[in-house]
Amino acid sequence: MEPDRQSGNQFGKTDFDRMADHEIRENIQSLQTLMIKLYKRNPSELKKSTSDDVEKMVNWVFNGNHNWNFDAINNAQSTDAIYLAFNEEYKGDRVLPFIVGIYTMLIKAHGGKKEFYLFDSIDPQLLYNTSRNIEMAVWKLSNSKNSSGKPFLITNELTEKENNLSFEREFGKIIGRTDFLAFTLSEKMERSIAKIIQNLATGLLIPI
Repeated sequence: MEPDRQSGNQFGKTDFDRMADHEIRENIQSLQTLMIKLYKRNPSELKKSTSDDVEKMVNWVFNGNHNWNFDAINNAQSTDAIYLAFNEEYKGDRVLPFIVGIYTMLIKAHGGKKEFYLFDSIDPQLLYNTSRNIEMAVWKLSNSKNSSGKPFLITNELTEKENNLSFEREFGKIIGRTDFLAFTLSEKMERSIAKIIQNLATGLLIPI
């Protein structure tokens, strides 16, 4: 009889480790969902990257052998990649740097890991700052426009016939999970989190 690897992996984990495992796993799933939705709302962006279907592209981004370094966006990650998605001079697929930026920023805030054990450490301030950056990124997604007055990426739709806020709901889940872990760890470590108020007028992100 073979040993239960899943059970074996639970040794050396605290409740906080399991909480962090769940949080990052669920956030990655949400990002995959959001990438699919963004490509379906912005099919022209997908065509800039591939002739494959949406699901194949998203699977390659999240599971491909590239270590989250993409030549098409000059290997940009974290906040640099998010800024690129709203750069007028950039003519490539804007969904790619947007999702890559948020994913790599989240992983960096978790100490570069997606699974946690007894002696791993996560900085709650970094998690909190990352949540604020995601809020800013979502604001930019809804409000940033190119020189022609059109949004760089189409997301929610508010018309007399349709009220689609599914993007904001999914991003809200990511922000909520990340904040919950940040404040839970802050209490455990007895380390206060410095609250940050960002200026929407500048659209600047906190370095992570």
